[in-house]
Amino acid sequence: MSTSVNHLDERTRDSEDALEEIMPAAITLAMMLRHRKMAAWLRNEFGGYQDSASAPTYRRQLHGHIVAKSPQYDWIPAPVDDQQKKEFGYVDLLEGVKALEKICVNCKKGNGNRVLLEKDDMALLQKQINLTAELAINLSREVYSQLLRTVRAAIYLWTQELMAEGIAGEHNHYSPDERAQVSHLDEPEKFWKRAMEELDSLPIPDVREVGFFERVFGRAG
Repeated sequence: MSTSVNHLDERTRDSEDALEEIMPAAITLAMMLRHRKMAAWLRNEFGGYQDSASAPTYRRQLHGHIVAKSPQYDWIPAPVDDQQKKEFGYVDLLEGVKALEKICVNCKKGNGNRVLLEKDDMALLQKQINLTAELAINLSREVYSQLLRTVRAAIYLWTQELMAEGIAGEHNHYSPDERAQVSHLDEPEKFWKRAMEELDSLPIPDVREVGFFERVFGRAG
């Protein structure tokens, strides 16, 4: 399979190119360069994480609003105090990029997605606030977008450094010398930490929003 660092770099900056569709090319490039740590991180992002302990920090303890299921009014703010918000108002997102991107694309700006509290946490909080209703955390669209943009930005930063080292153009394989030249860039943690810090200053687009006609008729193509 042929791959181009330049093309991958361009794709990370194109809002019409879904992250789900970019990831396989990034994984292929990492494997061709023998970047095993990068390939493993990309695969985890693509397929999801087994548990919170193995997930990067940008996927953990994401803040949302605690809501309760009302038989009359659907979901409403739960009657929780500041301490309960602090203890229960966070969630880890472990799903793969495809699932997260689908949620984000279908969320309108200003809206969000509800994630039910873990069974034990729900039982404990229900007891504390004397409610039997289901409890969930409402995560804003921005939370999902920030996570997905962080992954995209990490790939962008990686391609930028690869190109700075002279790895560019179409390739079907890389020579041992070329791989050795960029072996020090097999550091996914370095890139996603930089992405977290520099996200607002990088040319990484927001996750696009589905328009009215797409909602009604589905995405063309």
